Amino acid sequence: MLQKCEGIVIRSTDYGETNKIVTLYTREWGKVGVIARGAKKPNSRLSSVTQLFTYGYFLVQKGTGLSGLQQGEIITTFRSIAEDIFLTAYASFIVELTDKCTEEKKPNPFHFELLYQTLHLMNEGYDPDILMNIYEMKMLNVLGQYPVLNQCSVCGSSDGHFSFSIREGGFICHRCLEQDPYHIKISPAAVKLLRLFYYFDLSRLGSISVKETTKAELKKVIDAYYDEYSGLHLKSKKFLDSMAHFRKLL
Repeated sequence: MLQKCEGIVIRSTDYGETNKIVTLYTREWGKVGVIARGAKKPNSRLSSVTQLFTYGYFLVQKGTGLSGLQQGEIITTFRSIAEDIFLTAYASFIVELTDKCTEEKKPNPFHFELLYQTLHLMNEGYDPDILMNIYEMKMLNVLGQYPVLNQCSVCGSSDGHFSFSIREGGFICHRCLEQDPYHIKISPAAVKLLRLFYYFDLSRLGSISVKETTKAELKKVIDAYYDEYSGLHLKSKKFLDSMAHFRKLL
């Protein structure tokens, strides 16, 4: 049966001499794998539509096994991302995180919109560090993680000076710091942004400017939380971290 879907290519792997196995994150079906026969041939009509990050409409032949990609219509290739090695690294992390966190054929239109908006805003020149942090915070629920960000994770107080406790799984107020001697000290700005990134709607994002020191705090907390609770080890994250180190040397 031929069916049409709206999707984004989040993984593309060579299969045999001329074919590709393509993973799409779709609005209608969630994550699906399809085989694109002949897509590696330069003159194939499937060659361009199976490139990583491509957003478009896809016509899929569904069967009992792996579905076949029959044709595609490109909406956008996120050109700015494709032409910038640093943005490509950020976008690669976003799609790999999506791939690792989501299950096959579990539709989630909200998540599809989040993925699209993140890549779109990155392509439009918004700060990729901030977009990555927002995406990471919003993916925590998909991983079954619910950090405590609206109160102290120990005493439940909503007022005070907050740090972050990996052990307690969220904010910890100044009155409870002795409960976790390994808490991470963060500024009020970082507290506000972690909460904002987790709760707010990305489509409402305006221009946002964050100090480099605050960015470093956000990265430290989010990386530590993922290391402790996600079980993920993404190649794109290691590459991104090495590129960030390289940029500092420039």
